[in-house]
Amino acid sequence: MELLNERTLDNMTPKEIVESLDKYVIGQNDAKRTIAVALRNRVRRKKLPKEIRDEVSPKNILMIGSTGVGKTEIARRIAKLADAPFIKVEATKYTEVGYVGRDVESMVKDLMAAAVSMVKEEMAKAREGEVDENVESRLLDLLLPSLNVKDDENARETREKFRKMLRDGVFDNKEVEMNVSSPRPNINIVGGGNMEDLQNAMNSLGSIFSGQSGQHKRKITIKRAREIIKEEEMDRVVDIDKAVDEAKERTEQMGIIFIDEIDKVASRGNTSGADVSREGVQRDILPIVEGTKVSTRWGVIDTTNILFIAAGAFSLSKPSDLIPELQGRFPLHVELHDLTENDFYKILTEPQNAITKQYKALLSTENVNIEYEDEALKEIARIAAEVNQSNDNIGARRLHTVMEKLLEELSFSANELSGQTITITKGYVDERLKNIVENQDLSRYIL
Repeated sequence: MELLNERTLDNMTPKEIVESLDKYVIGQNDAKRTIAVALRNRVRRKKLPKEIRDEVSPKNILMIGSTGVGKTEIARRIAKLADAPFIKVEATKYTEVGYVGRDVESMVKDLMAAAVSMVKEEMAKAREGEVDENVESRLLDLLLPSLNVKDDENARETREKFRKMLRDGVFDNKEVEMNVSSPRPNINIVGGGNMEDLQNAMNSLGSIFSGQSGQHKRKITIKRAREIIKEEEMDRVVDIDKAVDEAKERTEQMGIIFIDEIDKVASRGNTSGADVSREGVQRDILPIVEGTKVSTRWGVIDTTNILFIAAGAFSLSKPSDLIPELQGRFPLHVELHDLTENDFYKILTEPQNAITKQYKALLSTENVNIEYEDEALKEIARIAAEVNQSNDNIGARRLHTVMEKLLEELSFSANELSGQTITITKGYVDERLKNIVENQDLSRYIL
């Protein structure tokens, strides 16, 4: 079966994007179609002549729906599908300028950091064979420090024997002495000031003084030495200047920022201190979404063509409670619908990462095989829907609490059931969940 990230966005049609999302997210077709078109337009824009491309800006999206209906899951899957810099942030993590907390520009800096990491990993992977060969040679030098193989046939044979043993993991726990870099301490500053500029200055100073006291000898296992040396070799084969240039281009032209809980910073129609602060956060977010230049340690990033996807439940507020300027920057609104009993059944049976499959895999580690009868799954779906109606509707997350309660006893005693096959029947479900459903105070048992 085709995995979500087997094809890049560049050669996927909107229909194929929706089909890929269907493998993990049940329903919400309107949201999927809107997201698919927005992502595909990113690819189309890249193919336009420069004079036209500069005039085409992304149409930002506002996703509206209750908790647990798939907003975050769609975002997670987009991250794997888009092959582009992507981050997910919560609007509630940011504070108005002048207050303690993260400033909104940090989301752009985080996006650029993700892009740099992505490009460096791709460049290193392209030369993976060379990296692995260099790592192996350096490990053999640690294991055989005094062996001279230049003109000694026996020494060469010994080295090759050690190479085979190294590949077989024989030396993984053997300790060797090697130079390792001392970690540079992170300095966090609370309050005002430009931490990015200060961090850049510290990095520059670190570069100036590196080598004077930046390394020391340690005894570590070959397994750990392999990890350290591989990181060093990967950095060595990557042209950092090219990586930064490519990452900057991807961030500005294909970057995607998903802002969750946007409803939590919407005003509620009064002028209390809390609402004033919420509006301040919105006004700080506005220029980022409109298009501005943000200084990062890798250079200045223009946010004009970054795609922003915002999401919120809007249970205590409405999209119209956002300031008008911010509303205008999210012209596409999609509403995600509450999940039904039938949706719950599909969630239990259809996705590649269905929770039923997760529990089956977990218990298989204890040599316990569990099977689900179809009627049992339908009953689980019915109970989850009923509890959501009777209590707070937490969407698909209800299935996690119901399944955990259903399989609690089985998970607790799995080590005593090794080698057995347990069938989850409708009777099994009724026996363990019937009293809970009948109890008026369901919150005592299920969140």
